[in-house]
Parts: sequence; structure tokens; C-alpha cells
Amino acid sequence: MPKPTDIRILDVQCDFEEHQYRTPLKFGGVPTDHCVLFNVRMQVQTRDGREAEGTGSMPLGNVWAFPPRYAPFDQSLAAMINLAELAVDATRDCTLCAHPLELSEVLEPEFLQIADELSQTMQLTSPIPKLCTVVTTSPIDAAIYDGFGKVNGINSYNGLDADFIEADLSHFLDGNFAGKYLDRYTTRHPQPDMPLYHLIGALDPLTEADITERLNDSLPETLPEWIFADGLTHLKIKLNGDDLEWDVARVLAIDRITAETQAKRGISTWHYSADFNETCQDVEYLLEFLNRIQEGEAQAFERLAYIEQPTDRDLEAHPENKMHKAAEIKPVVIDESLTDFETLLLARDQGYSGVALKACKGQSQALLMGAAAQEYGMFLAVQDLTCPGASFLHSAGLAARIRGVTAIEGNARQFCPSANDGWREGYPSIFNITDGTVGTQVLTGPGLGH
Repeated sequence: MPKPTDIRILDVQCDFEEHQYRTPLKFGGVPTDHCVLFNVRMQVQTRDGREAEGTGSMPLGNVWAFPPRYAPFDQSLAAMINLAELAVDATRDCTLCAHPLELSEVLEPEFLQIADELSQTMQLTSPIPKLCTVVTTSPIDAAIYDGFGKVNGINSYNGLDADFIEADLSHFLDGNFAGKYLDRYTTRHPQPDMPLYHLIGALDPLTEADITERLNDSLPETLPEWIFADGLTHLKIKLNGDDLEWDVARVLAIDRITAETQAKRGISTWHYSADFNETCQDVEYLLEFLNRIQEGEAQAFERLAYIEQPTDRDLEAHPENKMHKAAEIKPVVIDESLTDFETLLLARDQGYSGVALKACKGQSQALLMGAAAQEYGMFLAVQDLTCPGASFLHSAGLAARIRGVTAIEGNARQFCPSANDGWREGYPSIFNITDGTVGTQVLTGPGLGH
């Protein structure tokens, strides 16, 4: 049965903006020095004629979503820009009046078809991956949710129950979710604040000795400077995955420097996560890494909260990469591999014990995968794509509303701070970190909360 809160899409507009990184950031062994934001504005209308505008934004993270091993940097970025524009046209032509979850269900197959056709038109050696398509089109999904909430005068996360959508989650997932709706897995109010995971890139200086020439741009440059400035208690460590000696030494050095710094602050508890960006050849590398960390510094091992996607994202092509033994030691979360419910189930079968949710994969997917992960008792994390401005607000909103998420990653303030200009003043608790936390209590407004 139709709901009076259902929306139809009247118009969609978009633009792109480029921002240079303050310092290079290495993704899976590939440095990148800038980002392109894809911004979407959408006019929506309810069945009774009320109208509102929703907005969405996300970086086109081609090095992560369509990496150089599939296509050269310029070609993959061009493919994402072309796909973004074609997806906007397809969204504008959508005539369905429904809940955002149902609109997403209809639009995603269209976007995937557009990506397939574009791959042929551009004569790409490797077709546009599904991950690339969901990243590219995620601002469209965000704008749909934002418009839905605004036109109905509610926060979008409070429009996820049976009063707003007819189909239960069994329609979108499987029979285990019969009679269940997304409100079961989300909160009616955001968490007031959440610890921020600060990224330590593989190229980042740890101490003064690592700096050949200072940027002198008023922002911290060494790890102790960042810890003191932002009051950090959660650190995400990027690792190489193909040099065990370097990876172990890097973690132990970070732990030593952090321990010295936290002692000066009077802080006794802090946490790490380790991200290999799928560069480990096999799980044996990860097991040896964990063993060496535990032998080298038992407290560093204890502070390690979880591991992100250690091996190749193509789970079907690498069934030998089972994570069961590693997951008995620390939570191992799926990230690049996760593009739908089927890959989540496959990841569970292969031993993954956690899920990394990302706003860059769309609000619908994050909400659905968050629900599934909770139902299966999996570890939950919300990760970043160096999201500035509105895109970071999208990510923070998800983290603050999905049950079981305890921290949020956000590194645009480090690598792309200029893209946060104009946002810090409006949302100081989100963009100005002083006590190691993101003040998500402000994300209560209509739409996605901002």
C-alpha cells in the first residue's frame, strides 16, 4: 500500500569540485594528492504535493573504488565523472513514488547497467566494478534520504519503520528478517559523541626527525602534535601488507611514541586499528603480523581493536583466503569486498567477523548491511573515504544512528582541510576535534540531520 510520506523525484542537479590534499595519502600502495567531490541537489515531492530539496555529496575516490590495477588514474576518474552525470539523468527520469529504500532498490540496477554500457563505450580494459558504481552514485542516495526527511519534517533515520515503508527487511535481505524493519537496528536519537579514529598514513611523519621540511600551515604535522591538538585516543594505522618487517616496526614505533605522548597527557587507555587495504598475499601474513606484535609489545597487541580487509577484495576469486584463525584473535572486518548482502554472506563463510560501513556506498546499503551485521553478531565500524564537508556529515550521521557502532573514522581534516571551509563554523562539534570525539549530538535536524 502506498504511504503518504512516499516521495517522487522532480529534478536532480549536480556539480563537481576539486580539492588538493595537504599531504599525499597512500591507498593500497598508491599515493593520491587530490579529490573530486560529486555534489547532488534533488527536488522531491510527496503524494499530496509538498516539496523539498535534498542534498548529497561524496568524493569520487577512484584510487580506492576503481584502483590503478584495473584502470589508469585519469581513466578511472573520467569513468566515474561520466557515470555520475549519466546516473543523475537516469534518476531525473525515475517516476516511482516510494520510500528511499525502495527507490534505491529500483535505481541501483539502472546504475549498474549504465556502468556496463559506459565500460564498453569508453573501451575500458576492465569494466567499472560494482564498488565503483555504488561509490559514484552514493550522493544520489544521500540526496533521496535527505529530501525524504525534509519534505516530511522528520529526521530521515526516524522514517525507517512500518509506518513509512510497507515491505519488511525480508524483501531486501532474506527470510530471516521477516517482520523486521530498520528501526530495530537504528536509534531514534544520535549518540551524543563518538571517538574519532585518526588516520596514520604510511607516508605520514611520526616524529620531528621524519620531517625534511615543515608545511608550517598551522596544523599539526607529527603524531604527538596531532594527539595533543585533538585529544586523540583512537588511531588507525595504514600498513603495506607486503613488508612484514616494516609493518611490525611501524606499529611498534607508533605504539612507543603514542605511549610517551599519552603519558604526558595522563591518558592510560587508547586503541588502534590496522588497515592493510587488501595488500596481504594471504592470511598467514596477517597471523605472523599479529604474532610479532604480541611478542614485540603485548600492550600494543591489546590496544589493537580490529583489522580491516587484509587480503584481495575479490572473495570469489580467492576462496583460499579464509579469515577464521585470524578472527579468533582479533575482529577482521570486510571493507572493499562489501557491495551487497550476498558478499556479506560470502565474507561470513570465509571467516570475516566484522563489517566496515561507509556512507560512500550509499545510505541504503549502509543501513541494510548494518542491520544484517547486528543480526549475525558481527563487529561494526564506520569508515571514511577522506570525506569532507557534507560527505563527512553523512558518515557521522550513520555512525551515530546505527546500533553497535562505537567510533568513527574521519581524516579530511588531516589531508583535505580546505574542503571543510565553511562547514567548521556551522558544525564546530563535528569538524573541530579537541577531546578526541566527534560531537554527533547536533545531527538531529530534518533530513539527514544537517
